[in-house]
Amino acid sequence: MLRKLLILGVFAGTSASIPIVYQSNPQIIENLLKSAATSKPAVEVQPDVNLASVPGKPAAPLALGRKVIVTADERGHFSSAFKLNGRQVDGMIDTGATLVAINTSTARRIGLSLNPSDFSHEVSTANGSIKAAVAMIDRLQIGSITVNDVQTIVLDDKALHTNLIGMSFLNRLGKFQAENGTLLLVQ
Repeated sequence: MLRKLLILGVFAGTSASIPIVYQSNPQIIENLLKSAATSKPAVEVQPDVNLASVPGKPAAPLALGRKVIVTADERGHFSSAFKLNGRQVDGMIDTGATLVAINTSTARRIGLSLNPSDFSHEVSTANGSIKAAVAMIDRLQIGSITVNDVQTIVLDDKALHTNLIGMSFLNRLGKFQAENGTLLLVQ
């Protein structure tokens, strides 16, 4: 009985560390998956996996090949870590946002240089109308999903506290579906 508990404990600990290892160095896991895929038949079955989120911190997306599952937080929002132009950024997936929307601090961090004159577009938000700049994100990533040349709007930090991943990204995916507190993204 003790041996079974020990084996189960090792298995559970190893399974729990895979997302952490993936987030810190995705190349290791991707190389392991590629080497495993070359020795397996072409038909691949991917299990449904549920990723729990830590309160107060966006959950790391769980990559399943070209699929990613994001679990809703305690408020029901799909928050996660993304990479914009190679820089890690926290954001919330928002199907009600026409475009990806980032604040000026995030824009500077990911290498977008904007002038005050760029903020010439009037946009309607939940808090009223505000001036925004239109820009292009070269590369937006979540897990193993990457979309290039994503249109974004940049708003003042006071107007946008949380970066929003909107339809200019989601419409470029093959599928996105929310069900039972999880959001499935498929490229």
